[in-house]
Amino acid sequence: MHFDQASLPRTTLSLILFGLVALPAQARAEEPEVATVTVTGKKAPVVKKLDKTVYDVSNMPRAANGSAQDVLQSTPEIAVTADGQISVKGNARVTVLVDGKPTAMMSGDERAVALQTMSGADIASIEVITNPSAAYNANGGAILNIVLKRNRKPGAHAQMQASAADHGLWNVSTSGDLTRKQLSVHGKLAYRRDGTQKFRQSAVDWNNPLSGQTGATLQTSEVFVRRKVHSAALGLDYALSDTDSLALSAKYNERASRPLLDTLNVARDGAGRRVYHRISYGPNEQADDSASLGYSRQDKGSALKAMVQRSTTTGLIDKSFSDVFVEPERATGYSRGATRSARRLNQATLDWTRASAHGQWGMGVDLQDEVNDLDNYQAAVDRSTGAETPDPATTNGYAVATTLGAIYLTDQLRRGNWEALLGGRLERMALRVSPAQGLVQRSRWQAFNPSLHVKYAASDKTDLTLNYRRSLQRPDPRDLNPFSTYVDAQNLSRGNPGLTPQRLDSWEIGANTEAAQWSASVNAFYRTSGDTVADARSFADNVLVTSKQNGGQARSTGVTGSLDWTPEAALRFGVDGGVYRVALSTPDLHGTVRQDDIAGYVNLRAAYSAGADDVALDAHGQSAAITPLGRQGPTSSVNLSWKRQLSKTLSVTVSASDLFDGAKRSYRTDASTFRQAGFDHFVARRIAVGFVKKLD
Repeated sequence: MHFDQASLPRTTLSLILFGLVALPAQARAEEPEVATVTVTGKKAPVVKKLDKTVYDVSNMPRAANGSAQDVLQSTPEIAVTADGQISVKGNARVTVLVDGKPTAMMSGDERAVALQTMSGADIASIEVITNPSAAYNANGGAILNIVLKRNRKPGAHAQMQASAADHGLWNVSTSGDLTRKQLSVHGKLAYRRDGTQKFRQSAVDWNNPLSGQTGATLQTSEVFVRRKVHSAALGLDYALSDTDSLALSAKYNERASRPLLDTLNVARDGAGRRVYHRISYGPNEQADDSASLGYSRQDKGSALKAMVQRSTTTGLIDKSFSDVFVEPERATGYSRGATRSARRLNQATLDWTRASAHGQWGMGVDLQDEVNDLDNYQAAVDRSTGAETPDPATTNGYAVATTLGAIYLTDQLRRGNWEALLGGRLERMALRVSPAQGLVQRSRWQAFNPSLHVKYAASDKTDLTLNYRRSLQRPDPRDLNPFSTYVDAQNLSRGNPGLTPQRLDSWEIGANTEAAQWSASVNAFYRTSGDTVADARSFADNVLVTSKQNGGQARSTGVTGSLDWTPEAALRFGVDGGVYRVALSTPDLHGTVRQDDIAGYVNLRAAYSAGADDVALDAHGQSAAITPLGRQGPTSSVNLSWKRQLSKTLSVTVSASDLFDGAKRSYRTDASTFRQAGFDHFVARRIAVGFVKKLD
């Protein structure tokens, strides 16, 4: 089976047309009914399914003033750092979906900003999938599915929301739904003045094994990145009949910032000591949009879903700077530079299942075509004439095209107290790296990845589970850059177009039980990673150049658990956490370096409802942990929210995030050619006040 870029649209159309006249089928698990029904009653806060856990966050007080990142951080099993790094039960390989679909904005470096600027008030539930079944394109890790709110009650409904925080940050939005007979229309407009304060420090002692030179550099910086964010969304749902429906949706987001970044650089080497300020102003811009069309047919015991989607993300990071020298004194140096990026993701899926005597079977097709275009420019500027002299070492452009074709089969079996979901996914990937100058490099891979989910009901309240998944993780397009790219005064990055996918296996066994006021779970996991991508470092003109290479190995094993207690209807407590052992094997200049250490995390939750008031507290702690050839320090966060329902249609929320300012994270790396130590401090401490007004 082979899908190339040219044949993708034709293949997609043929498969979808075939699906529309094929056997009826049932919707894929990753697009649950919760995303397409109106919530009118009290939902269970946690629903555990065979292959996922669903957390209802629609009434989370912190969500009213917070972002999608805040909601994820307050969800059990998930750890999110202040700079947007996500892990699920200690697994940092995480794919984020929105309403069951991947989008261009939720990939790469743009994902963190997208989650930090997405309103948490729009989210209905979070689905946590630690070991995805074969029906999912897991790309090597866990999956978080953000399910957005949708109101399909007959009539017209509208809502206004606004909040303000310290540092002059605020946001306002309006949304509405209109349902008449077979047609439902919903839309939203939003504007945010967002921002993050960042402190950074990095100290490097290096030795160049080729020249024998040694030296040291120190960087310190402080910046407040203020963003202006515009968002719009529109959706239409039309019921063709009692069993058939069409859904069309479109979204657009635009983000812009102009940060003043002043970085103090102190460098020492054989040429002496240099002290200077590197000052830059941006601008930085990002825009993303998506549009999808879906068809579904729901019938007794069977259903069909077909979907086509296109999403794009474009970005500009202006890297122009001026160097103001303190020691030795000399004229200010100017450089103009920028990185422009564009990502386009086209996807088509077709899913069907049919009830059988023993449960239900299913199959599906998933086609994806992703293109990443990146353009880097760096030039010295003569201020007297304005002439620019491009740096040939860091001025370049390239495109990475990835085509994925996958077919999966699943069979869900039920017999007595046993339930099993068997699956297999056949994937074929084609990769093309096209530099602006140079030869095109092509690679192809194919793999069959099985999955297994088993549940045994030991009693009405207790069940035992076993999950397994094997998958591949594709190389990040930015890691395939065949050229060097300017990062800062200390660092250059250089990709490796010869990278191959990482191979991952994940096992998990667990037990879940419930009592009158208690629910608890405990799980043990074992994960391995082969051909792991690791950093490869060298020097060019006494500047550290970081590239990528396969050859690393990773292994982790641990225990996670959760406990929830509801002593009365108005009071809830919860805790979840995990302890795991991580072993890394990383290539270095003089051979493989092996590391082994124990890490862990803990999340605490408490909520109280009294009449019109809701109070919620959540606290999070992440221990220190090893990284390839290094270590990173612990982080913590404590958040408090109070929501008061002033009337049936008006509520006000006050929230305080990261009360004790625990987001600062230190790090260090000890390689054969250099030692680096420093910290990143993304200040997450905020106090916000907001309101929600409903118009029915």
